[in-house]
Amino acid sequence: MNTHSVLLLAAMVWVASGCTMAPKYTRPPAPVPHEWPSGEAYASSQTAPGTPPATNAPAAPDLGWEEFFSDDGLRQVIRTALAKNRDLRLAALNVERARALYGIQRANLWPTVDAVGSGSKARLPADLTGSGHRETVERYDANLGVASWELDFFGRIRSLKDRALEEYMATEQARRSAQILLVSAVAHAYLTLAADRENLTLSRTTLNTQQAAYDLIDRRHALGLVPELDLLRAQATLEVARRDVALYMQRVAKNENALDLLAGAPVPRDLLPAELSNLTPPRDLRAGLPSEILLRRPDVLQAENLLRAAHADIGVARAAFFPRVSLTAAMGTASSDLGGLFESGSGAWSYAPQIVMPLFDARTWSAHRAAQVQRDMAVAEYEKAIQNAFTEVADALAVRGTIDQQLAAQESLVHAYAETHRLATSRFDKGIDSYLGVLDAQRSLFAAQQVLVFLRLEKLASHARLYAVLGGGSRPEPSPAPGDHARH
Repeated sequence: MNTHSVLLLAAMVWVASGCTMAPKYTRPPAPVPHEWPSGEAYASSQTAPGTPPATNAPAAPDLGWEEFFSDDGLRQVIRTALAKNRDLRLAALNVERARALYGIQRANLWPTVDAVGSGSKARLPADLTGSGHRETVERYDANLGVASWELDFFGRIRSLKDRALEEYMATEQARRSAQILLVSAVAHAYLTLAADRENLTLSRTTLNTQQAAYDLIDRRHALGLVPELDLLRAQATLEVARRDVALYMQRVAKNENALDLLAGAPVPRDLLPAELSNLTPPRDLRAGLPSEILLRRPDVLQAENLLRAAHADIGVARAAFFPRVSLTAAMGTASSDLGGLFESGSGAWSYAPQIVMPLFDARTWSAHRAAQVQRDMAVAEYEKAIQNAFTEVADALAVRGTIDQQLAAQESLVHAYAETHRLATSRFDKGIDSYLGVLDAQRSLFAAQQVLVFLRLEKLASHARLYAVLGGGSRPEPSPAPGDHARH
């Protein structure tokens, strides 16, 4: 191996082992309390009243969605959505693109070696030749060459590579966030469809009851036993019930369409829920501590990756103050005769190092300041992501801590209205009261039953929402990032 080859190899080893001028990364402290909020609204957020603490319940990030959601139909719809949803497919393609861009940036650390063959033939006039006669000059070359390889002595290219790596990792976290959102959206749409189907059944039952009552009032009116006002009131209630049936039919159809869109394909009708009360509820969860849970959320990890990328940008800006060294080299054969190109003694080489030393360029100072400001902005975005995550979890815990009390009160209210309707009907049949009392009791009972269905939906949906905001739905897996992940 000749001296030039040794020098080239040494330069490559130096570049590969060099470090960046980026500042050392230190994770900013989480700008949220160490504990979740406490108070009356959160009294039951960890356990149901009268039950022991669920200390053995898993944390959301450690629980796969197939383990959390226990309903078979819902799991099959989620599985279809993960395979066919177009938004999630775009997120995965964005990851592949970021991976390829990282590969391009990482390859800039190494020289690009090209095989180059060239030939030229030129006629020179007599006054340009040493012999005073016209000459025809021929030249043929075959080389292995390195075209303008920048030797990364000050870590500029390595900082660019680190930035590309962090952006790739941020894109992967964005894909995980998209998966969590998709799982949560499918679960919410599925539960909403079940609730609206239950309300549709309730509306049809109410319509049948109202129709029977109207027919009875109509017969009594024909016999002169009740005034026309009672008949008109019964008709008004009947039309309201008919309108509610049409409304819930519309909502069920729209919910089915929304579920098909999320799934990326038509969902088989046998997988659709009949009503909310038939669904298997999800598993219990342990909220854990904010610092334990929130820092594992994909959106927080994405913000941290972008913060690391901003640190790498500072390294790029700092390297701009130092000389930039590049090398162009070639080694091969040359001859004035094509036939002698590979004969003994035709070896040729060349190298042309170049160093550019910045003396005065005001843009470098502005670029360095811009990189520092960008880093500060990334810190603010990271802290904001943690605060948003804390608020989302706190809100979900507040719902979890109060929803059982609302349900208990609403169930008692439905029972009271049902008894009121029974007694009002009995008094009307005996001729004690007018039909107005029956109508008021029917309206109150139907409205209370609708609210009860909504609260049952809210309980299941809030539990699924808590799972999502705690970072469940996409377990962190070993990253497939190519190459060296070491950060300098």
